Amino acid sequence: MKTIHKFRLEVGSQPTSLTLREGHRVVRCEYIVPDKAVYIWIEQPLNVGIPSVERQFRVVYSGQPVADSNEYIGTALDPFGPEAYHVFEIPVGEHQQEVYHAVEGGGDQFQGRELHQARVF
Repeated sequence: MKTIHKFRLEVGSQPTSLTLREGHRVVRCEYIVPDKAVYIWIEQPLNVGIPSVERQFRVVYSGQPVADSNEYIGTALDPFGPEAYHVFEIPVGEHQQEVYHAVEGGGDQFQGRELHQARVF
């Protein structure tokens, strides 16, 4: 079995770190007007025996540079403003040290900034 979970991503220079199951895939990204935030929806297996992996995503405005190795995921548009938000996944092994940690769901689940060692998965 599988399911789809929603995660809030923070805009800025620091990536958002998500703990996901192997075999996951991003199925949508969107700007949610009432929250004034970018979210992604990720399909992932429900089998608890499947190992978890840490992945990092970064949201940037149009015109902001990103590393050549970052993988473009999608664009979320603010329908009432001029902003476009572009979502990139940071490759494993290039994770930045200061990250935001997010949990499934929306709104108030954001846990804030924490300092972590760069890790390779």
